[in-house]
Amino acid sequence: MRHLLLKRAGTLLAAIGTLLLPASAGEPFRVMEYNVENFFDTRHDSLKLDEEFLPASARGWNFSRFADKADKIAKVVLAASDGQVPDLVALCEVENSRCIRSLTRHSPLRDAAYEFVMTDSPDERGIDVALLYQPATFRLLSSQSIRVSIESIGGRPTRDILHATGRVVSGDTLDVFVCHFPSRSGGERATEPFRIQAASCLRAAIDSVTAMRRYPHIIVTGDFNDCPSNRSVRETLGAALPSSGNADARKLYNLTEGNPGGTYRYKGEWNAFDQMITNGRLLQSGSKVRASRKAARILDFPFLLEEDERYGGDTPFRTYKGIRYHGGYSDHLPLLLELEIEDE
Repeated sequence: MRHLLLKRAGTLLAAIGTLLLPASAGEPFRVMEYNVENFFDTRHDSLKLDEEFLPASARGWNFSRFADKADKIAKVVLAASDGQVPDLVALCEVENSRCIRSLTRHSPLRDAAYEFVMTDSPDERGIDVALLYQPATFRLLSSQSIRVSIESIGGRPTRDILHATGRVVSGDTLDVFVCHFPSRSGGERATEPFRIQAASCLRAAIDSVTAMRRYPHIIVTGDFNDCPSNRSVRETLGAALPSSGNADARKLYNLTEGNPGGTYRYKGEWNAFDQMITNGRLLQSGSKVRASRKAARILDFPFLLEEDERYGGDTPFRTYKGIRYHGGYSDHLPLLLELEIEDE
């Protein structure tokens, strides 16, 4: 217990000096995305395959490790932007609302007063996506889960896509899609049809928003388990590389592409699985909600990395190595996107 309290105290001290406030007038509107690597609680859900993250499992997952994990996620969110917490935080690989309530009510994030929405997917392990939001800068209007059905093409139940709509300080609506596409477990080529199907569902939802709104402002983020150049993202979703010319308001542009490195490392190679995508309207100078083509960046804080003893270089400091508890943050690095929004 003393060890746990010391760890929590260290995390709290790291947060001192950070103002737990949403963006004010003149401040950028910040959107963060983070795959937090198996953020499970310690209770068994009889409807899900969550046995590996229980106290009696080989992993030895327990409350002290869960609390430390929540504190570490909070530390990353607090470090993401100088002086202000991000307005939106998209999280992947979260088991349920109990985990998010613990994060937002009992970790160092508690004073930030985040609200949240999340999915309740048929994923067999029980993992979902969530969106934390600051009510002062993102007034939630609606949220819904978009079912991704891949069973008919040989896949197993997977994560829903979260669609949240809010009003920002300019008076405009902002549509945010958070996704966690099917994994590559079983081989990249064999599982590619499942990610293409997920991208097709996402594309249909985006097209519906684009057809409904006169001036749509759209952000798509999450863990795609594919890189920007892969078929699911480039062709099916249609997320193009931002060019120096005029952006088409109704097309999608991948602001992650072109960034050095990646967010996930496998066998010594970095992959840009986590991405920030916007529609062209956000890249137009006349929009009251806008982003530059270089507005998204990877947050590679030194405390999130460790030496890769096998392949050399740096690798994410993860919570587990196989089934062995390693005590790190996540096997992914987070992303941050900054928007400029004119005050109404």
